[in-house]
Amino acid sequence: MAVFVETAWKGRVVWTGVVPDRDAGLESQARPGVSLTLAGPEGEAHGGLTRPSCSRVKMIHPKDTEIANTRQLSVLSAEELAQIAVNMGIERLDPALVGASLVIEGIPDLSHLPPSSRLLGPDGTTLVVDVENLPCMLPARPIEKAHPGFGAAFKRAAVGLRGFVGWVERGGTLREGDEIRLFVPGQRVWSPR
Repeated sequence: MAVFVETAWKGRVVWTGVVPDRDAGLESQARPGVSLTLAGPEGEAHGGLTRPSCSRVKMIHPKDTEIANTRQLSVLSAEELAQIAVNMGIERLDPALVGASLVIEGIPDLSHLPPSSRLLGPDGTTLVVDVENLPCMLPARPIEKAHPGFGAAFKRAAVGLRGFVGWVERGGTLREGDEIRLFVPGQRVWSPR
């Protein structure tokens, strides 16, 4: 049984949004706050308690098998997002262009938080880290539209900086300016012997 340890790190929510229509594209729409249920952010196309399996788990499940949705949210770091922009050679990268649900500042190396870490909001809202969100080419089109000539640069520029995907353990509301507390599982790193 993992015991969770509160870290000294506290962050702050600086941006919230939802992807309203997955078929229309990856772009998020900014909101001053998001209401979260166990199915994810309200109005989020990536939400739901379950999802069809995809290429990420093709060695485990046949495509479109119904599985638990541990990818309800895409959470990014303000500091890492700024580094992606520098790596791309642009002034600023709007989190909406990469389909962000939340942007948090103040927690270092957010993209590499251990799986099962918890982020706790002021009203008890709890998010669980699933895994690092590896960069892909889906954001290229909206980035290219906003920054002509730079869309293709995103994937390489975002390696190790794309944030994480996760799910809602306890519902509530997160708003811009809310403090987030980080809890990590108290366990050693896995090492096959």
